Amino acid sequence: MYIMNTQINKVTPAHGLSWYLKWLSSIILIHAMAFTALDMYPYNMYLQFAGVTGWFFVGMMWHDRALIVLNSIGLVFLGMGIFKYLNECTDCMIPL
Repeated sequence: MYIMNTQINKVTPAHGLSWYLKWLSSIILIHAMAFTALDMYPYNMYLQFAGVTGWFFVGMMWHDRALIVLNSIGLVFLGMGIFKYLNECTDCMIPL
Protein backbone atom coordinates (compact mmCIF):
# COMPACT_ATOMS: atom_id res chain seq x y z
CA MET A 1 0.00 0.00 0.00
CA TYR A 2 1.40 3.35 -1.05
CA ILE A 3 0.69 6.39 1.14
CA MET A 4 1.42 9.82 -0.25
CA ASN A 5 2.95 12.24 2.18
CA THR A 6 2.03 15.63 0.77
CA GLN A 7 2.36 18.89 2.59
CA ILE A 8 0.05 21.72 1.55
CA ASN A 9 1.38 25.22 2.04
CA LYS A 10 -1.09 28.07 2.26
CA VAL A 11 -0.51 30.87 -0.18
CA THR A 12 -2.88 33.45 1.27
CA PRO A 13 -1.81 35.43 4.33
CA ALA A 14 -3.52 34.55 7.62
CA HIS A 15 -5.00 37.04 10.05
CA GLY A 16 -3.99 40.14 8.12
CA LEU A 17 -6.35 42.79 6.75
CA SER A 18 -7.00 40.78 3.57
CA TRP A 19 -7.83 37.67 5.63
CA TYR A 20 -10.53 39.48 7.63
CA LEU A 21 -11.84 41.25 4.53
CA LYS A 22 -12.16 38.04 2.51
CA TRP A 23 -14.05 36.28 5.28
CA LEU A 24 -16.33 39.25 5.98
CA SER A 25 -17.03 39.60 2.24
CA SER A 26 -17.73 35.88 1.94
CA ILE A 27 -20.19 35.97 4.86
CA ILE A 28 -21.91 39.00 3.32
CA LEU A 29 -22.20 37.17 -0.03
CA ILE A 30 -23.67 34.09 1.68
CA HIS A 31 -26.31 36.30 3.27
CA ALA A 32 -26.93 37.93 -0.13
CA MET A 33 -27.53 34.49 -1.64
CA ALA A 34 -30.07 33.74 1.07
CA PHE A 35 -31.75 37.10 0.44
CA THR A 36 -31.94 36.26 -3.28
CA ALA A 37 -33.44 32.83 -2.54
CA LEU A 38 -36.02 34.50 -0.28
CA ASP A 39 -36.77 37.15 -2.95
CA MET A 40 -35.71 40.03 -0.70
CA TYR A 41 -35.18 42.48 -3.54
CA PRO A 42 -33.35 45.02 -3.55
CA TYR A 43 -31.56 44.17 -0.29
CA ASN A 44 -29.93 41.19 -1.96
CA MET A 45 -28.28 43.54 -4.49
CA TYR A 46 -27.02 45.86 -1.74
CA LEU A 47 -25.41 42.94 0.08
CA GLN A 48 -23.98 41.52 -3.14
CA PHE A 49 -22.51 44.92 -3.96
CA ALA A 50 -20.87 45.12 -0.52
CA GLY A 51 -19.48 41.56 -0.74
CA VAL A 52 -18.18 41.98 -4.28
CA THR A 53 -16.57 45.30 -3.30
CA GLY A 54 -14.77 43.53 -0.46
CA TRP A 55 -13.50 40.80 -2.78
CA PHE A 56 -12.41 43.43 -5.31
CA PHE A 57 -10.21 45.03 -2.66
CA VAL A 58 -8.87 41.62 -1.62
CA GLY A 59 -7.91 41.06 -5.26
CA MET A 60 -6.16 44.43 -5.29
CA MET A 61 -4.23 43.56 -2.10
CA TRP A 62 -3.20 40.18 -3.50
CA HIS A 63 -2.47 41.54 -6.99
CA ASP A 64 -4.77 38.81 -8.33
CA ARG A 65 -5.98 39.84 -11.79
CA ALA A 66 -8.73 37.20 -11.94
CA LEU A 67 -10.32 38.49 -8.73
CA ILE A 68 -9.94 42.08 -9.87
CA VAL A 69 -11.53 41.48 -13.28
CA LEU A 70 -14.37 39.27 -12.01
CA ASN A 71 -15.33 41.57 -9.17
CA SER A 72 -14.96 44.83 -11.12
CA ILE A 73 -17.38 43.43 -13.73
CA GLY A 74 -19.68 42.33 -10.89
CA LEU A 75 -19.56 45.84 -9.43
CA VAL A 76 -20.57 47.33 -12.78
CA PHE A 77 -23.55 44.98 -13.22
CA LEU A 78 -24.72 45.29 -9.63
CA GLY A 79 -24.22 49.06 -9.75
CA MET A 80 -26.37 49.22 -12.89
CA GLY A 81 -29.09 47.17 -11.19
CA ILE A 82 -29.04 49.33 -8.06
CA PHE A 83 -29.05 52.52 -10.16
CA LYS A 84 -32.01 51.19 -12.19
CA TYR A 85 -33.91 50.28 -9.02
CA LEU A 86 -33.30 53.66 -7.40
CA ASN A 87 -34.41 55.54 -10.52
CA GLU A 88 -37.66 53.63 -11.05
CA CYS A 89 -40.68 55.83 -11.00
CA THR A 90 -43.38 54.15 -8.94
CA ASP A 91 -46.13 56.83 -9.12
CA CYS A 92 -45.45 58.45 -12.46
CA MET A 93 -48.32 59.74 -14.56
CA ILE A 94 -46.56 58.48 -17.68
CA PRO A 95 -45.58 54.81 -17.67
CA LEU A 96 -41.88 54.37 -18.39
